[in-house]
This record gives sequence, structure tokens and C-alpha cells, in this order.
Amino acid sequence: MARPVIALLTDFGTRDHYTGSMKAVALSICPEVILVDISHEIDPHDIFDGAIQLASAYHYFPASTIFLVVIDPGVGSKRSGLAATVGGYRFVAPDNGVLSGVFAKKEPSEVVEITERRYARPTVSKTFEGRDKFAPAAAWLAKGIKISALGRPTSNFLKLDLPSTIVSSDGIKGQVMRVDRYGNAVTNINRTDFERLSGQGDIQLTVGSHQVKRVVGTYAEIGQGEVCALFGSTDHLELAANSSSAAEFLEVKRGSEISVLRTK
Repeated sequence: MARPVIALLTDFGTRDHYTGSMKAVALSICPEVILVDISHEIDPHDIFDGAIQLASAYHYFPASTIFLVVIDPGVGSKRSGLAATVGGYRFVAPDNGVLSGVFAKKEPSEVVEITERRYARPTVSKTFEGRDKFAPAAAWLAKGIKISALGRPTSNFLKLDLPSTIVSSDGIKGQVMRVDRYGNAVTNINRTDFERLSGQGDIQLTVGSHQVKRVVGTYAEIGQGEVCALFGSTDHLELAANSSSAAEFLEVKRGSEISVLRTK
């Protein structure tokens, strides 16, 4: 029988004990679990980016993986904790919208509010529910309990208003969703919509006050001092430069608008 997997996504970074403490709690409950780090470098309190990164990564994991997601600026408040089932995956997170990207891809088949105290540590810190509430819940799921054991069903949970593209017969309007550590500006324009438009004639790609003149297949095709567009690993249009930051060159950030227009 395959060992259970818990994948972690947090804004804790790696200099403090927080991530290690959560892993220790999970291992004390389910010693056979495999712990995988998605990232701990989400900017502090950046729920939006956490939602985007989780949605980009989760479906590459083995079926039945449990995702422990702790980006929690509301820790200690009245906000709830959630456990959810989406497809063959389960998720444990605060109810603050961090699961919105996953829920946008596929509606959850089951969502419960985490209320059952026996699946938490005996004392729950008001400043570290990730260690005392969410990590134990994820570990007990890995140990084999049903998600319904964690609490009562709920349909009243927070969803972020994630930006969508506006697609018309002669253009697409989108925006930058995130800038990665290389300075690539990743947009919400998907390959299918782009290729449908570009297959009908010439296009003009504009971001801010800049026009991006070429769409390439790989980063290696980008010339020195040039910014190009290409489709990255999530099959969304991104803007990239040769060994430098396209976001800085174009003066764009998350939320910056991008348009693709058919010119003839």
C-alpha cells in the first residue's frame, strides 16, 4: 500500500521553526507520511498568490494527496478552518479564500468546517493554528479518517474574486497574475483563447505602454535586451526577458493589464 502524502504550502519562509514544527506534529500522528514542500516562500499574508500557486501545482500530485495550506493573516480570529475534497485530493486550510483557485478549476464535492477537537492538539495556540489545528487535521486524514470526521458540512466559505479574461471576436483582455522570481510576468490568458485569436490573422500584444513584438516557444529564443511572450509551464501567456526581469523592464506587476488585439 502506498504511503500517504501531505504537501505543504505556506508563507512561513525557512528561517524560523514554523514549518518544521508543523511537520513534526504531522509525523507524530502519522509517522509513515511523506511530506512534500510546494513552497514556503509565498509573500507574507499573500492569500491571492497562495491560491494561484496551489491551483498551478496540486493536480501534478498523486491521487489522494492531502494539501496542508497555511497562509493565515486571520489566525486567532473567528475565521473557520476548512477541509475539502476536490477530485481525488483533500485540502486543509483556513477559510480565507486560499482554496479559491482550486475550487475555480473543479467544484469541491465535500467541504467541512474543522470543529472536532479530538483531531487537534490538546492546546491550540491563537497565533499558530497551523501547528495545533491544521497540521493535526491533515495528519489524521493521512492516517485514514474520513473528512466528515473533522466537523460539520458547510457551503458557506470564502471565495476570492479571481480575475478572468474578457474574450471577444477581435481581442483578449487579461492581466498579470503573478511575477515569478525570474521576473517573468505570468498572465491569465490561456493558450486556447490566444491561439484561436492568432489563427485568424495578425495580432498586437500590449502591456501598459509597451508593445511586445514576438511570441516565442522557449526562453532560449529571446534575444539580449528583448522582451517576448511565450506560454509557460501552466499553459498561460507570460512575458519574459533574456536573463533579466521582464516585469521590471515593462514596469508591470500583479494586476497590470495586457491586451491581445487582432489587427487584420
